[in-house]
Amino acid sequence: QLQLVESGGGLVQAGGSLRLSCVASGSTLDSYYIGWFRQAPGKEREGVSCVSKDGDMAYSADSVKGRFAISRDNAKNTMYLEMNSLKPEDAALYYCNANGRIMGGDYWGQGTQVTVSS
Repeated sequence: QLQLVESGGGLVQAGGSLRLSCVASGSTLDSYYIGWFRQAPGKEREGVSCVSKDGDMAYSADSVKGRFAISRDNAKNTMYLEMNSLKPEDAALYYCNANGRIMGGDYWGQGTQVTVSS
């Protein structure tokens, strides 16, 4: 069983940067596809950026391309979302996810709030 705990959210001015972290425990993160999702009030949860366990497949939403970057540090069992040039529309509750695909398992963190002031 994998547990995920996010951190790094907060209040930032438009144009600023934040780095979200998601620490995994209970299993090794390198066996999983990882991703970041977000949900703003009144909107559905949407995928922000995802990458396969080998890094050979990646996805980023058009709205964040060139501004956000997903990465992982297997030694620290941690995934990150580097967010630059933040916009007010990026404000949301951000969740990390680890999916084992055919191996099974779909795990979510509790969410970390990102607020962007204009």
